[in-house]
Amino acid sequence: MQTAVFASGVREKLWEAHLLLQELYGEQEIFSRRDPMRELISTVLSHRTTHADEEKAYWQMFERFGTWEGIRDAPYEALVDAISPSRFPEVKAAYIQKILRRIFEERGEANIDFLRDMPLDKALAWLYTLPGVGLKTASLLLLFNFHKPVLPVDTHVHRVTQRVGIIGPKVSADKAHDILLNLLPPEPKTLFNFHKHFYWHGQRVCKWGLPDCGKCPLTGLCDWYKANGGQTVGH
Repeated sequence: MQTAVFASGVREKLWEAHLLLQELYGEQEIFSRRDPMRELISTVLSHRTTHADEEKAYWQMFERFGTWEGIRDAPYEALVDAISPSRFPEVKAAYIQKILRRIFEERGEANIDFLRDMPLDKALAWLYTLPGVGLKTASLLLLFNFHKPVLPVDTHVHRVTQRVGIIGPKVSADKAHDILLNLLPPEPKTLFNFHKHFYWHGQRVCKWGLPDCGKCPLTGLCDWYKANGGQTVGH
């Protein structure tokens, strides 16, 4: 296997940024607010959708159909209507029903706990066969619920690591997943904390548009801050 080569100081910059954000947000134990089936379907609903609208869509779906079997067998148009707070409900309704049919056909019930005992590469490969499931969804589920050594890279993690200068300006989120994994120790707790802290920082401080650099502990490391003369919404 070819060894990844990084620009001088990138690993050190990443680790210093990680420690600074861990000091700001506090070290977290790995947790998931949701069981694996809910995590899977909710993450499908979350694509290009706010958390509030994702939650609304999820609960409307269950209020309307009651069980995973009810959702699987629901009239397609009725399911589209139930998850309409989520963006692209026509696409997501089809994905959700195909995912549920596949899981029921293969497992006999709405349960994916078998992934816990699967080797990581096989668990990822199985999840990729589900419609609408890509690297971010698979990584989030496997890290949060099954404590596998993977790293979800959403828009917030992607944006913050790009601005700081850990990854390049043209690096995609999927490619960033591989780069960041190679820079971090393969420890689920470390990867979980890295994801949560960079996610929270992107939500609260390093926002899309103009970040609030006045509240950021990373300015001494940050390429964006140096290049933009310290512009900030905080001043």
